[in-house]
Amino acid sequence: MERKTMRTLSTLLLLLAVSAPLTVFATSYTPLFHRQDRGETVMKAGQILHLFHSGTADVRKTINTNDVLTVYRIMPSCEVKEVGKIRVIAYVGETYLKGEVVEGEIRPDDIAKKGKVSCLVISAGLCNQ
Repeated sequence: MERKTMRTLSTLLLLLAVSAPLTVFATSYTPLFHRQDRGETVMKAGQILHLFHSGTADVRKTINTNDVLTVYRIMPSCEVKEVGKIRVIAYVGETYLKGEVVEGEIRPDDIAKKGKVSCLVISAGLCNQ
């Protein structure tokens, strides 16, 4: 399979693994914050980014402004590795969060998690407006 397809599949598997105890809700995100160079962008401390979440009540109950989320990446070996932390700045619409990288190096397709709630890192750069 292509590298991009494998990365997408791995991301979906991680999302399923970290949210297995939760009820699954089908949803999708619009390309509002989407960038084409997803795998190549690296975000470091101080940079602003956006995260996508399901928009369910569980997310709003668990994640609050100024919370720090731990960020994980699925490695090519299928190992899940902690790669950084993000501080939540604000909710944007019903299914997005705006955050700031606190530590580590974060890329689009990484997974930010707090408790049993997970969010997908989807963009950087576009958020600095």
